[in-house]
Amino acid sequence: MIYTITFNPALDYNVGIGEFELGGLHRTRFEKMILGGKGINVSVVLKNLGVDSVMSGFLAGYTGRELERRANEAGCGTHFIWLEEGASRINVKIKSEGEDGRRIETEINGQGPDIPAEKVEELFSFLETLGEGDILILSGSIPSSLPADAYERILERLQGRGICFVVDATQKLLVNVLKYHPFLIKPNNHELAEIFGVEIRDKDDVVVYAKKLQEMGARNVLVSMGGEGAVLVAEDGSEFRAEAPKGKLVNSVGAGDSMVAGFVAGYTKSGDYETAFKMGVSAGSASAFSEELATEEEVMAIYRTL
Repeated sequence: MIYTITFNPALDYNVGIGEFELGGLHRTRFEKMILGGKGINVSVVLKNLGVDSVMSGFLAGYTGRELERRANEAGCGTHFIWLEEGASRINVKIKSEGEDGRRIETEINGQGPDIPAEKVEELFSFLETLGEGDILILSGSIPSSLPADAYERILERLQGRGICFVVDATQKLLVNVLKYHPFLIKPNNHELAEIFGVEIRDKDDVVVYAKKLQEMGARNVLVSMGGEGAVLVAEDGSEFRAEAPKGKLVNSVGAGDSMVAGFVAGYTKSGDYETAFKMGVSAGSASAFSEELATEEEVMAIYRTL
């Protein structure tokens, strides 16, 4: 089974307006409430691609109840840890469009509830039920109320169980787990440059530094490059490169999570790195070209062009 962890799940309140004016009154052109949080996004796209998973993380209050209801309604498995105080966060995503057609996305993300130590241990105890052949996907930042080394603690406790770890995190969070040999990591080109303190100019540079991450412990390194495409350096020595599929950028939120979901779905179905890479690129692009997370039809339409 595939499990996704989102420490700080959210409901994303997406609103569309005309040109944004600081301090002005705006009337919405559209409004939509959807599930939010990086691991949550991964599970939703996996489900859209016909792959089951179980969402986990921490929920609280009325927003937590609505989040769980929507997850179940989407057909996703859930095993959330419930907190007695606070409420799960709401993130506001403002999508404005000027008279010249220029689109700007503004995000206001909530903080979320405090997570007490005993609830962290409850999550860890649940994760210890995972075993051989399971896939655990860790995505996103760690809330301030959790220990900064939470990812490391999870991977350390689960070593030797035959679990495949997938980690999509930034800088220290990512580098510090490499010693546990994650199956897949997914930095973007900017994060890759920050990790090594260098300038990444092209895909050749990406390959060089992706291989350095492998030397540090990663098995497969998938690097997203926005409008410049993507690169995969696989553990069998193969390298794959793709240009960015053509399309209109509509929504950047969730594109990276969709790439992770596409890769995992492609690999679990085929066991082939090239297929997994193309599925990752297709899913990430399909979500970027859509108002919501990609459907299977949208993903496969792009996949057939690669």
